[in-house]
Amino acid sequence: MGGKRKGRESKGLEGEEDNMADGGYRSSNSNSGHGNVDSNAKRQLLPSMIKNKEKRSAVHAKLKHQKKLEKRKKIKARDAAEKRALELGEEPPSRKIPRTIENTRELDETICKPDDDELFAGNDADEFSSILKQEQTPKVLITTCRFNSTRGPAFITELLSVIPNAHYYKRGTFDLKKIVEYAKKRDFTSLIVVHTNRREPDGLIIIGLPDGPTAHFKLSRLVLRKDIKNHGNPTSHEPELVLNNFTTRLGHRIARLLQSLFRVEPNFRGRRVVTFHNQRDFIFFRHHRYIFETKEVKQADLEGEVAKVSKAEKKSQEKTIVRLQQFGFPPATRPKYGIVEVLMWQKDGLQSALIGQEKHQFQMPNKECGPRFTLKLISLQHGTFDSKGGEYEWVHKPEMDTSRRRFFFERRGL
Repeated sequence: MGGKRKGRESKGLEGEEDNMADGGYRSSNSNSGHGNVDSNAKRQLLPSMIKNKEKRSAVHAKLKHQKKLEKRKKIKARDAAEKRALELGEEPPSRKIPRTIENTRELDETICKPDDDELFAGNDADEFSSILKQEQTPKVLITTCRFNSTRGPAFITELLSVIPNAHYYKRGTFDLKKIVEYAKKRDFTSLIVVHTNRREPDGLIIIGLPDGPTAHFKLSRLVLRKDIKNHGNPTSHEPELVLNNFTTRLGHRIARLLQSLFRVEPNFRGRRVVTFHNQRDFIFFRHHRYIFETKEVKQADLEGEVAKVSKAEKKSQEKTIVRLQQFGFPPATRPKYGIVEVLMWQKDGLQSALIGQEKHQFQMPNKECGPRFTLKLISLQHGTFDSKGGEYEWVHKPEMDTSRRRFFFERRGL
């Protein structure tokens, strides 16, 4: 009985695979009416509907291979059309822009615009105006939660090296409200509380003093300096601050809160950069130190670049986009760096542009100094920390996550 049953199942599965190759589902009852045929035609056999594991994986692999072949055919047809247009001297057909979460994000009326006078008037009267106008020097107090962990002090040590004029105080058994009053009396402008759980820092509370606001962040993906490969060591110079993609009113307020931790006038000789990059409401923190290097490029290296381009020309008749470093700036002049796209149509023109006297090539490698972590805003409270009677400006709720294209720090404008 078992062998006959397996035989019937295998025959039935083979029939299902044949039906799937034909592009639909064949009805077992040939005498049924048109209504049954139409309903069965609408129903396509999916690999998940096959109970046999081996047959299911085989059908899935076959479908995947067919999709790959179709995609390859489309790419070849598109490249052939572009090549034909270039040979005829016409403009190639424009490529379709893929739909992503970034370019299909929801519109937002609270987007910050450069000509928004109301926004700039509010900036002159908010809690951070005295610091950002250089009327007051930032002074930061850093502490922990009551139950500290082993990685907490190491993380705080690196925060002290990143934030200038920052001081660490042990929490002990003091209440956070008493610590806020203590910091106000000693002219601190900000208070940072590092929260830890299960021996790992998992939260960050930033309180603006003396009038707030209080921002509670979830901290994740912490990587200390010692765990970063080929890391650099920071200096005592004032860092340069970079804030990216804080375009809404809420994002603008969070950016000013983060900006109030650092002095407005950085020391560019130190070549230190602190970056808060917002992407999809996740704030990525990076700390780098860049270095200028001058490197001589000799005749043999330039001829090697020409050989690479000539080899590429043999493969295709299309124009070749050659990415080269900028040449022709001696070390005594102002340093220029970066990669330039040079559109080359003839090999002779490239040779005349490259082959000559010895050139100088400028590079700017970055050394990450750490730490590296990610922040996610949980709540923004008006005033200093008050968990019971405080007024919240913004609180993240699960009901807000109904759309994957809705963001609160960075949105597409009208």
